[in-house]
Amino acid sequence: MRNLIALPLIAGAVILQSAIISRVQLLSGYADILLVILAAWALQEHVRSPWQWALVGAVFTSFISHLPWPVVFIGYFSVVYFARILSRRIWQVPLAAMFGVTLLGTLIFHFVSFVTLSLVGTPLPVPQVIGWITLPSLLLNTILAVPVYILIRDISFWVYPSPESI
Repeated sequence: MRNLIALPLIAGAVILQSAIISRVQLLSGYADILLVILAAWALQEHVRSPWQWALVGAVFTSFISHLPWPVVFIGYFSVVYFARILSRRIWQVPLAAMFGVTLLGTLIFHFVSFVTLSLVGTPLPVPQVIGWITLPSLLLNTILAVPVYILIRDISFWVYPSPESI
């Protein structure tokens, strides 16, 4: 039952991403709110379902994205993977882990997207991709990291209450 909260939250994030956030661009880069949400959810120590959230998010995003679906799956699952690793190692500084996962996840997602688009024949100059798309996206995702982390932390406390509060 606790995993059912993922459906409306991720669906709302995907709708928000496609309707509003993708229109707010810095140069040619834009924020990926679902990537940031998945990173924040996976960093919560008492959460037991980050992989299901990544699956639902990748499926929803695959429907609206022009990228091939393996790129979306690799990107979102790598974010959850690195968040779970960092949540075990840097558990005392969760915001530092959030920034690290957001930066690493954005870089991996853009790298996989770049390689895939290059393999299918889309000529992309590397310096322009880095300067016009990747770096602005990193900045926008990093700006979203703190408010999204706080919101997701509160939702995780609501979904997984501590034994003391019951």
